[in-house]
Amino acid sequence: MPNRKVIVNRLYRYEPVLIDLVDRQHNIKQGDRVRVVNLPGCPKANTMRHCYVQHLDGTFAGLVSTNSLKDIA
Repeated sequence: MPNRKVIVNRLYRYEPVLIDLVDRQHNIKQGDRVRVVNLPGCPKANTMRHCYVQHLDGTFAGLVSTNSLKDIA
């Protein structure tokens, strides 16, 4: 599967791929809308095909594969 690039501060819909189903490092449900963020002192979004996301209320959600994030139509 090709690596999907995401953009910081953009909204995405979470549709988990296998890595996120097996190695859960987040508290997100399938279909949730999330925002990609960069955290101080942490690798930037798209590093090693992962990124940090937050819920729309601003609470931290976790680390997910960029391939699990789909554009909101």
